[in-house]
Amino acid sequence: MTEAAPGRPVAPYLWGRLSAFGLAVAAVTCLIDQASKLWLISNFDLANRGDVPLMPFVSLILTWNTGISYGLFPQQGPIGEWALFAFKIAAVIFMWVWLTRATSWLTATALGLIIGGAVGNALDRLHWPGVMDFVLFHVETSGFQFRWYVFNLADVAIVAGVAVLLCESLFQGGAAKAP
Repeated sequence: MTEAAPGRPVAPYLWGRLSAFGLAVAAVTCLIDQASKLWLISNFDLANRGDVPLMPFVSLILTWNTGISYGLFPQQGPIGEWALFAFKIAAVIFMWVWLTRATSWLTATALGLIIGGAVGNALDRLHWPGVMDFVLFHVETSGFQFRWYVFNLADVAIVAGVAVLLCESLFQGGAAKAP
């Protein structure tokens, strides 16, 4: 057992030196994700606006992802939806245990981004018909059209966190080992 605070022992797989920092990153990430979605639905009324161009190659458009990344394994019934929710919770627990082993601020930041993004997307499943996605990158010229998948800020956080972990493992001698 280790001590998280004087007189308060905590199992090492529940709390580590950088756990509070990683949790703060996760909380801010989740808060920004949920606030952006709530604002786009409630104040901006994205559901009734359709495709809203921001730049020649970026638009806001509301979609509900009932599957996982890239819309894989879409679920329409409660059993599948709860299975995806349980999968996200298991992934968050795995990332949390990994965070307790983190020894660098960079690893803790990356894991916090992943945890916050996963929690943000999991919360969507509790109160909406799926994960709310709203950013679309696209290129449209005469004779050529490319549309990337629609994503949200939680997805950006998850991808950024994974990229940081990969870069850290390749260029800085490795991130904390996953459990």
